[in-house]
Amino acid sequence: MRYDIVIIGGAIVGSSIAYYLREEGFSGSIALIERDPQFAHAATTLSMASIRQQFSIPENIRLSQFTLKLFRRLKEEFGTDADIGFREGGYLILAGEAGLPILKANHEAQIAEGADIVLEDAEQLTRRFAWLSTEGISAGAYGRTGEGWFDAHAMLTLFRKALRDKKIDFITADVTGIARDGNRVTGVSLDNGQALEAGIVVNAAGPNAGKVAAFARLELPVEPRKRNVFVFEAREKYADMPLLVDPSGIYVRPEGSVYLTGGAEPEEGDGPAAPGDFEVDWPLFEEVIWPVLATRIPAFEAIKSTRAWAGHYDYNTLDQNAVIGPHPEVGNFIFANGFSGHGLQQAPAVGKALAELIVHGDYRTVDCAAFGYGRVAEGRAFRELNVI
Repeated sequence: MRYDIVIIGGAIVGSSIAYYLREEGFSGSIALIERDPQFAHAATTLSMASIRQQFSIPENIRLSQFTLKLFRRLKEEFGTDADIGFREGGYLILAGEAGLPILKANHEAQIAEGADIVLEDAEQLTRRFAWLSTEGISAGAYGRTGEGWFDAHAMLTLFRKALRDKKIDFITADVTGIARDGNRVTGVSLDNGQALEAGIVVNAAGPNAGKVAAFARLELPVEPRKRNVFVFEAREKYADMPLLVDPSGIYVRPEGSVYLTGGAEPEEGDGPAAPGDFEVDWPLFEEVIWPVLATRIPAFEAIKSTRAWAGHYDYNTLDQNAVIGPHPEVGNFIFANGFSGHGLQQAPAVGKALAELIVHGDYRTVDCAAFGYGRVAEGRAFRELNVI
């Protein structure tokens, strides 16, 4: 079987690319390969499903702004019943004295891109959020609009359903090899015994992107990292609570009648996740998260954990930023990888950008040139400082 484009990875990044290829007028054959069709272990569906404009570099802000605009016209794009439960609750990123210069610099970049983010000192934050303790806090950046959270399953379902009438071949399989002839990839081998010839191969394999690139004898500094999300109950319900990020890196946000929290994994010893390791690291909640929550929000001294999950995400060890676009030598192998926790919110923008690149030969809506593979080849970091 031969396809003009083979996309490896059928979650939100791969589905967005396939969707926008058709929207941009690509009429060739497309195969979308996904090994986990229920998305039980996908980074997409196990994520915190949030969107923000609080990044340190303009390019990341622009990617998320594209997706925000899509959220604003969701029904126009996908039909009148399209709903992802987007709650525009905002982000509140806190900083102590040591982190204040970075918070200010990030805020300047965000304002320059038109983001509705306010920078407030500890006294102003206490007036805005009466439940917040600003002990050890110098300032916080709060997104008044354009930030919040949504239903990841619903968003993925919208894209997957939209693909059904766009002549996309859905293939359930695991990729086991990529054929390469000199400076071109020529096909993909699957664990079901199939071999697909390919004009273009797109790597949208999420946490497994580094492994997929290696099949093509290409280096990609992307590996799966394990992250835990805990659900807890509290007597107090704060309708005005944004997604709060403590200087420690621990975050918390409301989700209906409960709260979600995480961010406790230590940097030291944080390495590649074992492929089948989705076991929750429960001690992180009791020993690391709870004390921080109780300090930052005194009412959370009395909380009750109810459940939790663990997932893997695609971590770019070079600079915690996406790698987007073709390999400079193997030009028909295209990367859409290494989002380091930002993939769900940036996927539609990347899908649009790569579709434009493939169909028209250049980026038109969102310029992703800064995310190109060239920096990987050179070992030159394009670092995002605001990684959560």
